[in-house]
Amino acid sequence: MEKSNFIDLIKIFCRSGHGGAGSKHFLRNKLTAFGGPDGGDGGRGGHIILRGNKNLWTLLHLRYYKNVFAENGENGSKNNCTGHDGKDIIIEVPLGTIATIAGDERKVEILEDREQKILLKGGRGGQGNSHFATPTNQAPEHAQPGEPGEESFVSLELKVLADVGLVGFPNAGKSTLLSVITAAKPKIADYAFTTLTPQLGMVEYRDNKSFCVADLPGIIEGAAEGKGLGYRFLRHIERNPVLLFVIPADSKDHGQEFKILQNELKEYNPELLDKKFLIAISKSDMLDEELKDAIEKELPQNVPHLFISSLTNKGLTELKDLLWNALNE
Repeated sequence: MEKSNFIDLIKIFCRSGHGGAGSKHFLRNKLTAFGGPDGGDGGRGGHIILRGNKNLWTLLHLRYYKNVFAENGENGSKNNCTGHDGKDIIIEVPLGTIATIAGDERKVEILEDREQKILLKGGRGGQGNSHFATPTNQAPEHAQPGEPGEESFVSLELKVLADVGLVGFPNAGKSTLLSVITAAKPKIADYAFTTLTPQLGMVEYRDNKSFCVADLPGIIEGAAEGKGLGYRFLRHIERNPVLLFVIPADSKDHGQEFKILQNELKEYNPELLDKKFLIAISKSDMLDEELKDAIEKELPQNVPHLFISSLTNKGLTELKDLLWNALNE
């Protein structure tokens, strides 16, 4: 199999900038030793900022980021001049990225293009001695030091954003379906785990409407326990409001296959069972009406289902209608 360059989880150490110190400068003149304090404030330390980029689909570009340090703020100077703020560091990430800060319950989530959120704040700059002058202390000899910036290990996790997620065992026909209803070109072959990375495609619907479909690597029984490729990619299903279970017509037990897939989702995250489920019986061009009737008896009655064929395009228009209606209920 080809090596995958898809990276959806990465950990880096980040430190925002230290605030600059306030100045202790005094304005001197010929008549007195001190004409008054005129020390300026220190500049703010640089922030570390996440920014969404719709042209990124993976965290691969951050692969060699080990440490990210923002610039420190400049110290204040005479004539009440404030020091320059430290330069912010902007980390561009794909949409759907969640940043988790070690030892902190706070999470930063990026969902829109060009959206910016501060991951770690730079330290506040200190105040110069001009702030501390009083009628009884007109020549204060102290200024405020700058505050240190925040620092932490940060985990960046990508959860693919898509309207519909394709769920199924390896070789269920998910990649072929995606290639037919969208312009995506996933790798298709006759062996298991052909899909090594999530594949996205846009379905063109009526009246210039569209929706996004994600083909995720095949799930096997025990995926929620770390078996196969499924565990690594189960997190992406959390972002799909509608899940289309693709079950091939030549399955030995269609109802049991659905239950196994459903159970893997439950074991990974019980909240996934609250999503809208649909079933597509793929490769149905090999079925006659009698076999279809037998399969329908195996399927759960509370989950809408449809017989389709990516080879003959049978049922694909009805499938698009079914998915669109599910997304807009």
